[in-house]
Amino acid sequence: MIAIPHFISPIEILLQIIINKYLSESYCLVVISETPLSVKLPMSFTYLDPKKEHFSVETLLKLSEEGCSDYIIRMEDPRQFMNALEEIRPMSMVRRSDKKLVILPVTDDENSMEPILNLLTMKESSYYAHILLILPTQTERFECLAFNLITHRFVGSDSESKLPIILDRWYSCTNHFENNVYLFPNDLKNLNGKTMKISTFIYKPYVLLDVDTAVAPLGRDGIEIRMIDEFCRWINCTVQIIREDVDLWGEIYENETGIGVIGSVVEGRSDIGIAALYSWYEEWKAMDFSVSVVRSAVICLVPAPRVLESWELPFLPFGKSIWIAVVITFVYASIGLTIAQGCSSNKALLIVFGTIISQSQYIVSDSWRIRSVIGWLLVSSLILVSAYGAGLASTFTVPQYEPSIDTVQDLLNSRMEWGANHEAWTFSLALSSEPVAKKLIKQFKIYSFEELQRRSFLRKMAFSLEELPAGLFEVLGLQNSIGNKTISC
Repeated sequence: MIAIPHFISPIEILLQIIINKYLSESYCLVVISETPLSVKLPMSFTYLDPKKEHFSVETLLKLSEEGCSDYIIRMEDPRQFMNALEEIRPMSMVRRSDKKLVILPVTDDENSMEPILNLLTMKESSYYAHILLILPTQTERFECLAFNLITHRFVGSDSESKLPIILDRWYSCTNHFENNVYLFPNDLKNLNGKTMKISTFIYKPYVLLDVDTAVAPLGRDGIEIRMIDEFCRWINCTVQIIREDVDLWGEIYENETGIGVIGSVVEGRSDIGIAALYSWYEEWKAMDFSVSVVRSAVICLVPAPRVLESWELPFLPFGKSIWIAVVITFVYASIGLTIAQGCSSNKALLIVFGTIISQSQYIVSDSWRIRSVIGWLLVSSLILVSAYGAGLASTFTVPQYEPSIDTVQDLLNSRMEWGANHEAWTFSLALSSEPVAKKLIKQFKIYSFEELQRRSFLRKMAFSLEELPAGLFEVLGLQNSIGNKTISC
């Protein structure tokens, strides 16, 4: 019992009937009323007085998070409630499509009913199928009060969906309904041609637009397009395509606005967004996602390693550190031989170089210093020449290629940038705390289709592709690039 006034008014009797018949299975009920209501609630409920401070968006959001989805509203200006409900809609993590809104007038004056009826024309009301208005009406019997039970059409064309419909009439004298119909008739199984706005762009093979009507009668095709068309065939709705060819997937801003496919859904410009959307957490906080319908993966197309140029082959038998050791040996041996000769000869460099490459030297000297330097140099050169000769033979026998990029770590080590035409390719990595994911995001670049196509021939960039379930790829307009390989990103 919310309140105990001196008597129970007819509208409260009617409300009690509606609660018992339609709201008895509600998990949690929110009653927002400026005046006390004498009704028994068989479920958990919360009472809010809109004239007091505790009625706020934050309070409604908290109640929504607790699972309260049905509302009874009795306010002078119920538009405040609809605006608040729309504000918490994208913020709440608990979302239900079967919310029931029962709206009562504050007074019995028929002239004050117009603001309540205008609720049905609000954009916010178009998101809720189950809205019930209880409005007083005239009756032939003076001592008997009558109430019209009104909802919006919701289904049908745009011009029809906001029209009010009188479902039934209840008389206080008989305590019965005139037609005894179901008061929440919009079950969404038949939308009677209601327009379903779909935001998308061309993204093969999921969405194909501007298709020859001889191939596709509707001028559109694709995996997700066919799903939408079949869905609308089931529930009898009309598909209207809203193209987002410029902003593509788009993004959501902090003020709950956005651009592109996801921004269009958040702002209410479209009802559904398609085009290979992944389960992105930040986007899920602002909108609902369906169950996954296709498994795919992001991979990178990287330049394939080429055969090394012939001038590089003589340097391959030794690594960088060995070549540094050879140079140091050459320098120190030249200095040692020059000192051993008493700085009397300027041929030390040529003698050391010739000895290292196994060329015979004509040196006549009785100095043990010169013979010591030459002896150790001969031993070192013998080892180096033997190792170099074996490595050189192997190098010329087996073709040598540039370093290959086979893993994500190889891509990071190469410091090669990778990119695509939109940052949506990194949305799944954005919240990762792994160092590899963070480095991948730093190396990601965004370019236009034309620039990506130009860079595909420069061998200086890796490209994001989507791997389809059958092993094929979505190539983002890079069909002309060749000589590439793929790695998983």
